Amino acid sequence: MSVPFSVLDLAPVTSGSTSAQALRNTLDLARRTEALGYHRYWLAEHHTMPGIASSATSVLIGQVAAATERMRIGSGGIMLPNHAPMVVAEQFGTLEALYPGRIDLGLGRAPGTDQATARALRRSPDALSVDDFPEQVHELSGYFDERGTVTPAAGNRPPIWLLGSSGYSARLAGLLGLPFAFAHHFSAENTLPALELYRESFRPSETLAKPYAMIAVSVTAAEDDDTARVLAQPQALSFLKLRLGRPGPLPSPEEAAAYPYTPLDRDMIEARLAAQVVGGPEGVRQQMDLLLKRTEADEVMVTTMVYDHADRLRSYELLAGLYGFAPAAG
Repeated sequence: MSVPFSVLDLAPVTSGSTSAQALRNTLDLARRTEALGYHRYWLAEHHTMPGIASSATSVLIGQVAAATERMRIGSGGIMLPNHAPMVVAEQFGTLEALYPGRIDLGLGRAPGTDQATARALRRSPDALSVDDFPEQVHELSGYFDERGTVTPAAGNRPPIWLLGSSGYSARLAGLLGLPFAFAHHFSAENTLPALELYRESFRPSETLAKPYAMIAVSVTAAEDDDTARVLAQPQALSFLKLRLGRPGPLPSPEEAAAYPYTPLDRDMIEARLAAQVVGGPEGVRQQMDLLLKRTEADEVMVTTMVYDHADRLRSYELLAGLYGFAPAAG
């Protein structure tokens, strides 16, 4: 099955390292995955999370675009209720003007943080609400109109995507005729219903003649199944600690192995890993082929959160080799 593969990066900050190193790793990963043939590279927006350095998403997008040549670069996504739509339009109009034809604007409606941080971002309890998301999308889109007065947004419209982990954004994306990206990596149980809802509600638009659905998938590929599972354990622990209200840097495999898990913790970890693609090459190919068959996705966006940067690079290399878009040796 031939579909484009892309990259979702959260710029993970690992235990014992720094956010500066995480950002340098992001630039390196972008260059390397472009050389491997990945289609697009998106950065996520999260705030006040010790293990994620991609909070200034539009700034980082500009740096990644400058460090690459061909790959599309974008947001996965900008959490629109956190920002004034006009400011987002100015930022992404600037990016599109600097890197024409290479910028994507993915939009989400969740805050991407806790409520206290969301209030700090929005500056007022009466500021933008997730309930106003359709109106915010409409307002933002209007600033890119060629006849508009918002410079440099006017005439520099990047493709707009809606992102989601439930049916709300799926239906809205369909009604607006926009491409849709679903967060399978943390809401796997909702993937098939959301994609069905998106396709059923789709209305052709000037942007898109037929539905285009991308799924974001957590993938850890290694030389064998046992190694892959060891590498995947830290991000599962990181997710567990986030759910327990104790977010921190991405732990090492040794820290993950030594963690005092309760039976309930282990159940949560196993459920988390079961929704991911984890294994050696043969296992990864089987799992990914099955997921593509079940979802009929038009594109896959891969996120790989492992402790060692070399292991993360190797995972993307193995996946590229499995699907034949890696460049020929030599």
